[in-house]
Amino acid sequence: MEYSIASRSSSKASALIDIKQSEISFGITPETADSLPNPAELFLGSFSSCILKNVERFSILMNFEYTTAEILVKATRLEKPPRMDNINYVLKVYSQDESLNIDLLKKNIEKFGTIYNTVKLSCSIKGEVQKVSE
Repeated sequence: MEYSIASRSSSKASALIDIKQSEISFGITPETADSLPNPAELFLGSFSSCILKNVERFSILMNFEYTTAEILVKATRLEKPPRMDNINYVLKVYSQDESLNIDLLKKNIEKFGTIYNTVKLSCSIKGEVQKVSE
């Protein structure tokens, strides 16, 4: 499988990523730091998106129902060289389904996530998956 995206920026302004029919704005200047995501935040967004996609995927494969999944991701950035050092996440899966095996879901997310596996080669990841009964 191959992927393709296109990005562009305007000097002293902002930038855009074109992915399929979506356009994602991001900041490249200090003036946009409070209003637009920066590249590091987009990176963490990709990480969280991978996990949420796999919750949906494994809800089918593991045969469980859920209403909502939400994730909070925090990371530590090192300065020299600039890179992510530690990523921590808490994934909450809202479900009444007794067949939801949280430990197996976490194991599958960490074993089969494309972005997850790419990231874990370069920094530590620590995560927690919680079932929240509604």
